[in-house]
Amino acid sequence: MPDLLLELFSEEIPARMQSKAADDLRRMVTDRLVAEGLVYEGAKAFATPRRLALTVHGIPVRQPDLKDERRGPRLEAPAAAIAGFLKAAGLGSIEEAKIQRDPKKGDFYVALIEKPGRASIDVLADILPVIIRTFPWPKSMRWGARSAKPGSLSWVRPLHAITATFGLETEEPDVVNFSVDGIEAGQTTFGHRFMAPAAINVRRFEDYEAKLLNAKVVLDPQRRKDAIVTDARQLAFAQGFELVEDPALLDEVAGLVEWPVVLMGSFDNDFLSIPGEVIRATIRNNQKCFVVRDPKSGKLANKFVLAANVETADGGKTIVGGNERVIRARLSDAKFFYETDLKTRLEDRLPKFDSIVFHEKLGTQGERIARIERLAAEIAPLVGADVEKAKRAARLAKADLLTEVVGEFPELQGLMGKYYALAQGQDPAIAAACEEHYRPQGPNDDVPTNPVSVAVALSDKIDTLVGFWAIDEKPTGSKDPYALRRAALGVIRLILENVLRLPLVKITKFAIGGLPEKHAAHATTLPLDLLSFFADRLKVQLREQGARHDLVDAVFSLEGQDDLLMIVRRVEALAAFLDTDDGKNLLAGTKRASNILAIEERRDKRTFDGAPDVALYSLAEEKALAKAIDQVKAQAGAAVAREDFAGAMSVMATLRPPVDAFFDKVRVNDDDPKVRENRLKLLNQIRTATRAVADFSKIEG
Repeated sequence: MPDLLLELFSEEIPARMQSKAADDLRRMVTDRLVAEGLVYEGAKAFATPRRLALTVHGIPVRQPDLKDERRGPRLEAPAAAIAGFLKAAGLGSIEEAKIQRDPKKGDFYVALIEKPGRASIDVLADILPVIIRTFPWPKSMRWGARSAKPGSLSWVRPLHAITATFGLETEEPDVVNFSVDGIEAGQTTFGHRFMAPAAINVRRFEDYEAKLLNAKVVLDPQRRKDAIVTDARQLAFAQGFELVEDPALLDEVAGLVEWPVVLMGSFDNDFLSIPGEVIRATIRNNQKCFVVRDPKSGKLANKFVLAANVETADGGKTIVGGNERVIRARLSDAKFFYETDLKTRLEDRLPKFDSIVFHEKLGTQGERIARIERLAAEIAPLVGADVEKAKRAARLAKADLLTEVVGEFPELQGLMGKYYALAQGQDPAIAAACEEHYRPQGPNDDVPTNPVSVAVALSDKIDTLVGFWAIDEKPTGSKDPYALRRAALGVIRLILENVLRLPLVKITKFAIGGLPEKHAAHATTLPLDLLSFFADRLKVQLREQGARHDLVDAVFSLEGQDDLLMIVRRVEALAAFLDTDDGKNLLAGTKRASNILAIEERRDKRTFDGAPDVALYSLAEEKALAKAIDQVKAQAGAAVAREDFAGAMSVMATLRPPVDAFFDKVRVNDDDPKVRENRLKLLNQIRTATRAVADFSKIEG
């Protein structure tokens, strides 16, 4: 079957837009093909700085013929209804319609519509201009004389040429005949801007890709990335260094070049007095270059690696020299910023926070820092941290936000706080907390283990959650502008990975006390609301680890359950129990008891609380169940009290035989109202006993 080759050749496409643009082109074309009945075999899209390309394999030569029956009005329908039917169905007269007999609903007209499929190349000629005109660039522009005309093309950069061919692999392909804004589709593209700028005539994808390679254009972004990283590693290794890997920078650099040429430059040794992260950020952000390090010491070397877009007669010497001059100037600025920052102590910067608004309803940054410090002092003893160190770390943790280096490189916040704190003689634990209190910022980020860092990190995140909850700025399904889900997940990971026992409701109430009075006064339900939010986030995390979300609900629904570590341990024990036959059968019996109770409670409009009357037990199964429930309540309660949840589940398993026997032999809705009520109370005791470990009604299955 035929293949499609499409290329949109333009001025430079920003690197950050290329990957999504390639995906959008593939999606938009293939979606329209399928909508037109043209099911293809495969598609792949590519992007370089100057082109988007797409190949779609195995497209049918023609659309399938369409046959459809359209039901019309009854035979006795008014003339206007029949006329409307004829027009909609494309019939010349009612004689062209069939009559379908229906003994129940009456006879009615039916139109048999046959629509022959069109040639695929004609379909492509219709859909491709629409896709090009409606392409979803984040930013686009108009250019030239045509830009003044209504409906002129808007594209990311000026579009110069369109290549569009369609045909069998064994034959000369046809050009898909269309134009967009005066640009006619054809078979011509262009090679590298400097090394092979001449026009190239192409046929199908294999021919196109090969000719571009000969014209110094590597079409596949992954191939460009592989070439850059391989050459960079070899170049560093040859001089006794190793490349500092940077996947995000590699993606960006591969989007800046069509023909990567990897080169190495250097900078003055004096700049190595700056923290390595500052050097890397300077070189990375300003020149899109990689840094290298000494593999033995792990420290940066005074070298950098760049990917040029051209081979030069001097072997890249001029390109390297130009980058060295820029990097020297940038590093001079960075060194000046760093040395200037060191002249002002972190605590001396704090008064400026009193005039910086954190949020109009939550006060200044200074007030927020005071809240974090207050909360850190409360949390510190619970996580094994020194209270005074935690308070001081909380007070200083945000100070580097006012430094010159962080102003230039915001991604270094926290890290620079650590460097400045150490340089100014602060305790190492306090310095570490300045860096680590932002963590974890994502699922792959490390969790701090230093107790002072943990105390400040928890305080920072809990203050954020409490504050925005108090002013009703909660995340919605699609929006979370203050990253509150991330903050909650951070709290959860800090607790679980450090094996901490924290009473979240108590801590939340304490945090509320530090809020502006008008918000604190209206936050009475906030702790439980936040606890529910933590439960939702915990369910997400546990589900990603393979746990069942309903088990989290079953444990969280018990009153007073705000110790996340114990909740997870209960969930783990409950999951193991429910994997056994005893667990599955007890769950079934408990649910049966709950269902019966629900029905009878609705009927009687009352609950069946309270202890059953032992004098009303007439059957051995009733007595056996009552005795088992009493034993389980005591033993399971004792196991839970000593946090032996696996032991509690083993005790619960002993309920299975008497529960099974009860439902097998005992008629709950006895004719004697007193016996019936007593047996319903006994069923309620099953529900009460199992709640020692979890609310079984929340468990699915």
